Amino acid sequence: MWYPCSVGPSPFPHQGPLEPAEVLGRDDLVEGLVRRVTNRRVTALLGPRRYGKTSVLQRVATELGGLHTVFVDFYEVTSMADAAVRFDQALAAATGPLARLARRFAVEVSLNLGALRIALAGPARNRPDPRLVLHGLLEVIVKTAMSAPTLLVIDEFSSVARVDGVADAMRTAFQHHYRDLGLIFAGSQPSMMRTLFTDRPQPFYGQADLVDIGPLSPAAIEGIVSDGFAATARRAGRLPALLFNFAAGHPQRTMQLADACWSHTPLGGVGDDAWADGLDAVRRASADAMERLFSSRNLSERRVLRSAAISGSVHGREAELLDLGKSPATSSRDALRDVGELAVVDGVLRVVDPVLADWIRQRFPL
Repeated sequence: MWYPCSVGPSPFPHQGPLEPAEVLGRDDLVEGLVRRVTNRRVTALLGPRRYGKTSVLQRVATELGGLHTVFVDFYEVTSMADAAVRFDQALAAATGPLARLARRFAVEVSLNLGALRIALAGPARNRPDPRLVLHGLLEVIVKTAMSAPTLLVIDEFSSVARVDGVADAMRTAFQHHYRDLGLIFAGSQPSMMRTLFTDRPQPFYGQADLVDIGPLSPAAIEGIVSDGFAATARRAGRLPALLFNFAAGHPQRTMQLADACWSHTPLGGVGDDAWADGLDAVRRASADAMERLFSSRNLSERRVLRSAAISGSVHGREAELLDLGKSPATSSRDALRDVGELAVVDGVLRVVDPVLADWIRQRFPL
């Protein structure tokens, strides 16, 4: 999107994972994760989507410069074969000494890194057994970690809940090597992540420290926004407070709004003067996506989202006016919390995405 006052790159990147140096306002979290990995404490990083987990973990990997890092993306993993392919791709993408070690150990277990997807697409009689392949790939990771300091990051780990046997295989492979391997799980469905590590029947029950990635603090937003404006010959003014009041510290939305306001602020101008224009730009840019996201939910969930966005509750006047019964309200609320769309903050039920909450309030008169 073109903005009238934009000159040069914005100091507020917000699209996709950030470069490690761009991850601001997270020093305490990064320091804590680095300490946990250094002490070989298995860690699970929990937080909603667009809270910057991947960016934080990439910065952690950079801070741990002496460790080789393997990033495995489990987003929407659906089968044992799918999980094996994710590990295969992650190991095949390795570079430097890690790549040489992984290839060497892969050969020892008769694996050709990077070729699994093609092998699984071949004739059924020639396809490898995904379970055996996964066990082999996990063995490669363990052997690599025992030969060189290694950090394994498994992103969107909550998806593993829908695939029988994958978490069990990982637990079996790793349980005797927690002192050899730095291990971080991350997931965007906080409720499911907690279940995976705190319910006794789960393979990783009690096996990880749970760490929440919270919203950006008012002090962090003040520093990031004021510094960004000052570095580009502008002044932030009251903009940090306006951003926090609207976005409640949601990292990606805060930076998106800061970018829009910055882009509408002329050189020498003040950021809060551009608040209305910046907010309008974000509303227009996100309207279609919000419409699709809202419409993808069933009727009861849409009612819950509307009630939560307006009143912070699924009970009371708004719920009654929306004909939201107690039982469907509770089940839909819980379902939306499980997928990270809703969260309870200071006893109040909130729509996690402040732009979606704003769209609901703007779209519906009730």
